[in-house]
Amino acid sequence: MNTEHLIKMANQIGSFFSTMPDHEQAVADLASHIKRFWEPRMRRALLAHIDATQGEGLSGIVLEAVSKHMEQLAA
Repeated sequence: MNTEHLIKMANQIGSFFSTMPDHEQAVADLASHIKRFWEPRMRRALLAHIDATQGEGLSGIVLEAVSKHMEQLAA
């Protein structure tokens, strides 16, 4: 799994959701999007990257979404 590609994709998704007026809803929707459209090994690779590097390269909204919805994304 190419971590750099996952980071780029996650940040692009985060950029889209960051334009929503309700920040909390944007964070929840971002996490939901990753859960629905990323296959489990992609999510596991993203979580492993965050564990190993504290999320180096990821935007703030992506880190917030993953942190708040870790259990949902790990399943």
